[in-house]
Amino acid sequence: MEVKFLDLKKQYSLLKNEIDSAVQVVFAEADFIKGAEVKKFEADFAAYCGATHCISCGNGTDALTALLKIHDFPRGSEVILPANTFVATAEAALSNGLKPVFADIKDDFTISPESVESLINQNTCAIIAVHLYGHPADMEPLKKIAEKHGLKLFEDAAQAHGAVYRGKKVGTLADGAGFSFYPGKVLGAAGDAGAIILNDETLAEKARKFCNHGRSQKYFHEFAGINSRMDTLQAAVLNVKLKHLDEWVEARNRVAKSYIEQLADVSGIVLPKIHPETIDAWHLFVIKTEKRDNLREYLKNSGVETGIHYPLSLPEQPVFANHIGYCAGYRAVKESKTLLSLPIGEHLSVEEVAFVAGKIKEFFAKNI
Repeated sequence: MEVKFLDLKKQYSLLKNEIDSAVQVVFAEADFIKGAEVKKFEADFAAYCGATHCISCGNGTDALTALLKIHDFPRGSEVILPANTFVATAEAALSNGLKPVFADIKDDFTISPESVESLINQNTCAIIAVHLYGHPADMEPLKKIAEKHGLKLFEDAAQAHGAVYRGKKVGTLADGAGFSFYPGKVLGAAGDAGAIILNDETLAEKARKFCNHGRSQKYFHEFAGINSRMDTLQAAVLNVKLKHLDEWVEARNRVAKSYIEQLADVSGIVLPKIHPETIDAWHLFVIKTEKRDNLREYLKNSGVETGIHYPLSLPEQPVFANHIGYCAGYRAVKESKTLLSLPIGEHLSVEEVAFVAGKIKEFFAKNI
């Protein structure tokens, strides 16, 4: 048996008629930039999240960049974000002339509120909580910290479409959120696309202008913005997929639960936990093991694709080399050498999940 880490071909085959019809309409209308499908997606995704405004843009990095830009933080101010996340979270700070400061993570891979509070000083302007791998960050203590110190709190929800924290969808838990619709996400487009979620009308209008050359109308530019607009084709695909998002999240939760049940007795790994106050999106199912590289090779030879997210924590990346000093003892740094992402998604069958779990058990039976 071969088990793919991600199977977008299978997903497309199941939605082919819907997607092809939606795309054909866009070509027939020749309405390729900010067309009717974009407006529909913005309205529907805002409603899905329980927010007032959804501002579409070109990708998730631009969504986070715009989210910081519209708050006009002083250049050189510090933004606290987790040490284990994709580089885009930190890039958004750098592109605004802000300094990323890395906090450590909890055992569920999300940012540690205690670490955040220890890093706050007079230069701190904001905190970005990343719902990494689809696990909602613990927002309540982070909100209290932000309020206590007069800071803005943002969500990087690029991996958490459809996740729920204490009864609320992610994207509506702070002062704003950024989403990515990169094809491999739980809700993915057919290319790059992103969105900003806000409940403040003034900030939403500013974000909309910023992502469209700073203009309020054609050839009238109020300030220097960027060119980051969602293609109508991407919106058409997303409008089809959004209708299936909840069922996909449910399917991913079933797969995660099955992995946890079948691997519970394997002593060589640490499994992610299911939290009673959250519904995870399970963008990734990440285990920890000291034998990560050997296990990955064994699974590869057994026909199982895996991933590593991420092989280096951000402080270890060359671009952030000057940060490693205070982060050297972080669990995020230590555990980056132990993380392994197993296949997860609505495309996986019961038999495939059992096959992957069986091969992991087989490995540890031979190697302990």
